Amino acid sequence: MTKNLNTIGKSEKRVDAKDKVMGKALYPGDIYMDNMVYGYTVRSTIPCGEIRVDKSQAQKHPGVLYIFTADDIIGNNHHGVIIKDQEVFCKKKVRRIGEPIAFVVARSYEAAKEAAKMISIEFKEFTGVFDPREAMKDDASKVHKGKDNLIFHYKLRDGNIEEGFMNSDIIVENNYETSMVEHSFLQPEAGVAYVDEKGSVNLIVATQYPHYDREEIAQALNLPQESIRIITSAVGGAFGGREDITLQIHLALASYKLKRPVKTIYSREESFIAHSKRHPFYMHYKTGAKKDGTLMAMEAEIIGDAGAHASWAINILRKAGVHATGPYLIPNVKVDCYAVYTNNPYTGAMRGFGAAQVPMAYEQQIDEIANRLNINPIDFRLKNCFRIGSKTATGQIIEGSIPLGKLIKIAAEKIGYNISTGVSI
Repeated sequence: MTKNLNTIGKSEKRVDAKDKVMGKALYPGDIYMDNMVYGYTVRSTIPCGEIRVDKSQAQKHPGVLYIFTADDIIGNNHHGVIIKDQEVFCKKKVRRIGEPIAFVVARSYEAAKEAAKMISIEFKEFTGVFDPREAMKDDASKVHKGKDNLIFHYKLRDGNIEEGFMNSDIIVENNYETSMVEHSFLQPEAGVAYVDEKGSVNLIVATQYPHYDREEIAQALNLPQESIRIITSAVGGAFGGREDITLQIHLALASYKLKRPVKTIYSREESFIAHSKRHPFYMHYKTGAKKDGTLMAMEAEIIGDAGAHASWAINILRKAGVHATGPYLIPNVKVDCYAVYTNNPYTGAMRGFGAAQVPMAYEQQIDEIANRLNINPIDFRLKNCFRIGSKTATGQIIEGSIPLGKLIKIAAEKIGYNISTGVSI
């Protein structure tokens, strides 16, 4: 078995490659079923406020079968990968632009969009909070009633930070920011739901978490999970952006109630406002070192903008804290990471999962210290990088492969740099 799974050094065939190259792979948008109808989501156009929805006129549109709102949820009107803080349909309040308010199902996609414009939504807009640093203040408006805007605080302590800075010959202190990032996968969200001859709800969707989807749908429809089937189609990119619920519950609910196949395809614009983004980080770093280039201390405060919903913020800010020191041996460390609610688009999983933002800060700190000490940054990194036997700030002893030093040396040689350090890697 182990031998069969060993692909190192081999050219393996991807089982899905031919169908994708030939255009035969089936994505949710490609699927058609007899008697199928189409859904369109009506969303909030303001980031924060109360709503009052009147669907009576839209329901009279000749092409409309039904318009679903929060009143139609059979079970729980909430979902979320860790904290159930997203509503299937917003009932009284919206917390970001793009919140789902209604799902129009009609005989054609065009009719559904026409009817959506006929839905009357009365907005009473409130002042929102859009900077996580402001949202952490005691007097900041609360994104979720009865909840503090601070979702999570991760602490990492190693050594003695005060002593570490006291014994440093140079201290560099800077602020860094990373931006919100869109996944931009090639295939926007799409899906088809139908009820089979056994009465089970089936959903064909491009998803990263079919087991989570089934659980969330079951809770919203008040059905046992055994009566929900998720069929994962070909996935046209994801990168973390398909880990949260978008259209899954809407389609399942509509099909379950209407007993007809229901399909929807998001436009690129709708996809932008429907799914999560990469967390913007606000980072304050303070790093100390000896004159000979030995790193002595690092203190970091990292504030992550979770937007209106928590999604994976707890895990992402924890991972950011674990990776905050980078691949460097630093004996004295203090890290505080905060995940904070705002009325911005919500943020969640994206490749790197919190570890992608922090290198912008710690690597620039390394460069600035090396420059001030007149030490080549390659030599500086080789002197301080992890090697076998190193202890990370979280207490892990590195016992396995750690080829970073060798890779730095190889890269340096390739660009013609003569390594002067005598450090053994």
